[in-house]
Amino acid sequence: MRILIVDDDVELVGLLRFALTSGGYTVVTAFDGQQALRRLHDDMPDLVILDVNLPLLDGFQVLDQLRKISQVPVMMLTVRDAEEDEVRGLDLGADDYLTKPFSPRALLARVRSLLRRGTETVEDPVLAWGPLSIDVERSEAQVAGNDPFRLSLLELRLLRLLLSHRGRPVEADALIQFVWADREAADRESLKQVVHRLRRKLASAGGAPGWIEYVPNAGYAFAAPQPG
Repeated sequence: MRILIVDDDVELVGLLRFALTSGGYTVVTAFDGQQALRRLHDDMPDLVILDVNLPLLDGFQVLDQLRKISQVPVMMLTVRDAEEDEVRGLDLGADDYLTKPFSPRALLARVRSLLRRGTETVEDPVLAWGPLSIDVERSEAQVAGNDPFRLSLLELRLLRLLLSHRGRPVEADALIQFVWADREAADRESLKQVVHRLRRKLASAGGAPGWIEYVPNAGYAFAAPQPG
């Protein structure tokens, strides 16, 4: 697997390269936004680790252009701890977000989780329940009568599992295992963050936040109106 690291911090890039190559990955690097887009075209990475603060083109601009030509998984890095930055990146198509500083162990766990997409088996490319349909291959969802909206990998996995249980609650630990497949990559707070983002997207797309319902002592359930 080839991973593209995009960051203008030479020392950090060296540390990330060491951690990832030690984990068995091939690493290519870029130090500004324009170089990142060239690398994406020339090297065709399986995953992009993209810093927000870059010269020439910032991480958001790179991500916006990247999503016009590729669905490669993207994990964004930032030193900022501002929710608006995270929301902006995820809305533009990032799949995960990691705030500096972080441990190499945490990075590798997140990388393994995102790269799992290539090994997942999709039995039903389109899932539907009531007014909501999911195009698994395109990572999109749509509420009847409204425009489709993009799902990050984590959001897609969460929604797929909840939909498959047809209103029955799924325990938080089971959701974490399915969504991340690595307990080192996430915890219950991570799950709450993905649920929060997904509720917001559903509400913006014509659905309702309550379609993902928290059931005390039982987990989460998909609670959209059932087919008539």
